[in-house]
Amino acid sequence: MVKIYLGCGASREIFKSGTTPTFAKYGKVYSYVIGPFKTMRGARFMRDYGKGNPHCQTVNDAERLARG
Repeated sequence: MVKIYLGCGASREIFKSGTTPTFAKYGKVYSYVIGPFKTMRGARFMRDYGKGNPHCQTVNDAERLARG
């Protein structure tokens, strides 16, 4: 099953992966990875508004806030 993740490094990028991201696979691309997200809407919210936002610290926060 493919899941949605947010990779954070020089930029914040949404990607899908069929396996759990590991340092061996994504360590050269991202500093850290957030996820898995249930929806693209939650991942986009975290990408756009999550950095430095005290109200959006977890995947569940992003999913809830994205619903409005």
